[in-house]
Amino acid sequence: MPTTRKENLQFGMMMCLGMVIVMTFYNLLMNETGGPIYIKEIALELLIGFIIALLIEICIVGPCAKKIVFILPFDKSKKINIIVAMATTMVIGMVFFMSFFGMAMMYLHGGLQGDSFVSIYFSIFIKNFIMAYPLQLIIMGPLVRFVFAKFVMKKKSFNVA
Repeated sequence: MPTTRKENLQFGMMMCLGMVIVMTFYNLLMNETGGPIYIKEIALELLIGFIIALLIEICIVGPCAKKIVFILPFDKSKKINIIVAMATTMVIGMVFFMSFFGMAMMYLHGGLQGDSFVSIYFSIFIKNFIMAYPLQLIIMGPLVRFVFAKFVMKKKSFNVA
């Protein structure tokens, strides 16, 4: 869908914003922080999460995912195959990195106790992947592609003509 660097940034920002909003609330519900959660805290976590996710997507996961997708042996003539492969590699990469962010947020809210670092991370990774993968494939991916095509690509066609 995105063809230029600017469009790639716009698409990435839209995708990160949607995923960060949903995943932040999902993690708040899953981690049962135990105390009151204030709107300012949620807004700050959303902002920090969005910035971190966008930087990770732009600098690490996005470029690696593209390379991996085009190395993998599958039929690239069908757009759906590329979309699913890209979504899969992006979700795996983003969940891998953002689970560390989730651990940090749990620590700040006093939710890390008992188990080892590795077992807590693995638990967070699995829970986040179980939510993020279908969210990306079924809801956020199609929604962001639709909005991107409707508003960003539509503007582009008007500017060219």
